[in-house]
Amino acid sequence: MSRIGLKPIEIPEGVEIKLNGTTVTVKGPKGELTRELHPDMKINIEDNVLTVERPSDHKDHRALHGTTRSLIANMAEGVSKGFEKSLEIIGVGYRAQKQGNKLVINAGYSHPIEIDPIDGIEIDVPKNTQLTVKGIDKELVGAVAANIRAIRLPEPYKGKGIRYANEYVRRKEGKTAK
Repeated sequence: MSRIGLKPIEIPEGVEIKLNGTTVTVKGPKGELTRELHPDMKINIEDNVLTVERPSDHKDHRALHGTTRSLIANMAEGVSKGFEKSLEIIGVGYRAQKQGNKLVINAGYSHPIEIDPIDGIEIDVPKNTQLTVKGIDKELVGAVAANIRAIRLPEPYKGKGIRYANEYVRRKEGKTAK
């Protein structure tokens, strides 16, 4: 039994959810998100509470039940509060800066890496070793943050690289001379 799929979604104030067949549109103070959902899932809205029901206990329906509920809940939270991922850059000479609308990262390569922000994503640089990726689409915020992190993954010997703010990097001991 899906525990997540059974949870009702309390629709936050100022958020409007519209169903058009299998398309769900969520409007809120921060923007609007639209997503196509699986046609088998039944979505009910009553008194500012949204519930997702599955037609049977088939394996595919059980898998879709919790996923559908989570997607709609993340859309509702995104248009009301928004999502944010923080990254930190560790290493001598590693830094990030904004040049106009572009993000420029120096991460030990022979050339700086330039990243153009995607629509709906905002990248802030509070310090030259800290980044913040903000947006209303949780999936997109995570993907952009992962792409930035992939520029220079944190290495286990000195801990240099780009990592999430709360990420723990397991350190290894280097070679020892006899």
